[in-house]
Amino acid sequence: MKLPRDLSGQELVRLLKHYGYEETHRAGSHMRLTTREHGEHHITVPAHDHLRVGTLGYILDSVAHHLGLNRQDLTRELFGAW
Repeated sequence: MKLPRDLSGQELVRLLKHYGYEETHRAGSHMRLTTREHGEHHITVPAHDHLRVGTLGYILDSVAHHLGLNRQDLTRELFGAW
């Protein structure tokens, strides 16, 4: 499944809330998200209008690894109807 090309950082934060991620810190144009589900995990998301595909892929890899999913399954869950 292709990753969306027009996804903003805020939209990604909203989608990741379903997995227990919450914004815990903001510095400039970056947001720090933390979850305590399946152990503590932190990720940094740029607060940009459009995330670069490589940046989005890296974030999804990190989240999928933490949740014990493969990236393709996580992508399908997040963007299935995108």
